[in-house]
Amino acid sequence: MEKGKISSLQMAFMMYPTIVATAMLGVPSITAKYAKTDLWLSPIFAALIGYLTVYIAYKLHKIFPKQTVFQFTEKIIGLIPGKIIGFLLLFFYIQNTGIIVRDYAEFVVSSFLVNTPISVIMASMVLLCAFIVRGGIEVLGRAAELFVPVFIFPICIVILLLIPDFDFMNIFPVLGNGLMPPIKGAIVPGGWFSEFFLIIFLLPFLADMKKGLKSGMMTVFAVMMTLIVVNLLVLFVLGGTTPSKNYPLMNTSRYISIADFFEHVESAVMAVWIVGAFLKISVFYYVSALGTAQWLNLSDYRPVVWPMGILIVIFSFWSLPSSIDVNRNDIMAFPLQGILMQTIIPLILLVIAVLRKRKRKGTETS
Repeated sequence: MEKGKISSLQMAFMMYPTIVATAMLGVPSITAKYAKTDLWLSPIFAALIGYLTVYIAYKLHKIFPKQTVFQFTEKIIGLIPGKIIGFLLLFFYIQNTGIIVRDYAEFVVSSFLVNTPISVIMASMVLLCAFIVRGGIEVLGRAAELFVPVFIFPICIVILLLIPDFDFMNIFPVLGNGLMPPIKGAIVPGGWFSEFFLIIFLLPFLADMKKGLKSGMMTVFAVMMTLIVVNLLVLFVLGGTTPSKNYPLMNTSRYISIADFFEHVESAVMAVWIVGAFLKISVFYYVSALGTAQWLNLSDYRPVVWPMGILIVIFSFWSLPSSIDVNRNDIMAFPLQGILMQTIIPLILLVIAVLRKRKRKGTETS
């Protein structure tokens, strides 16, 4: 079905923007509502979900080395229950791909292309991603390798240019209300960290399999550090007003002004968002197309790509009627859905698989 191979570094480059791209724009304000001045601590607690998810995915892969979750679920819990779990997971990924496309389009329309129909922005992005998904995992890996430096560089430039506007006193008091506020603030980014379960679809295609777990764990650490830096950046510039901003990173970039000449650097944030969203949508799109083909027992996933693109655009329209509902979904629904579908259910599958493996060994020994 998929003959391509990627390196562990390419897998890391695919996963990094997949988590960070959408998390760093909207999540700081959501985290600040709960954690206040301790919002920079929340990614540390949220990363624990990421580490656990990567470990679960790797262990499942070790038991079923050449299969993805849609294939080995049927072996673990049986054909019918496996198909049901597979369908729920597939629906989750297709729906969330649509919501990511909608999130991207809402940001572009509200911040820049105010008079452009949102349908044009969504359809053009899905069309672009469809070409790269049809190219296969190798093309996706190479694109990630090419675009991740483009994704990281503008963030570094924005941080350097904002240093004169930093008010370091905004970080105090540290843990003024104890550990609970940053832990509560970690629930929403925890949903993003649960997306590391996507590596279960990439591990079977790794050329250097032994580096899979290390690469996954290092990516979780890189994402955690990026979110800590972004949260501190927002806190030092915006302070107590952070919870009231929809896109705090965009608001901070508007503070940059050097000699009344070098201004409007929010275009750099826009570039980061577009590159990151492109890679994130492509990875989710690829997983949805591959998963559909495996769930239907097809020999190739490529015939599914174009119909899947149409379905994703439809979901991006129908799932949530307005930008308010998109924000509410990001806060209320997605974190719990993400942790349930990508961490808790895989953990249950891993426990059942390990118990069955031990029972089988015990039977063979006796």
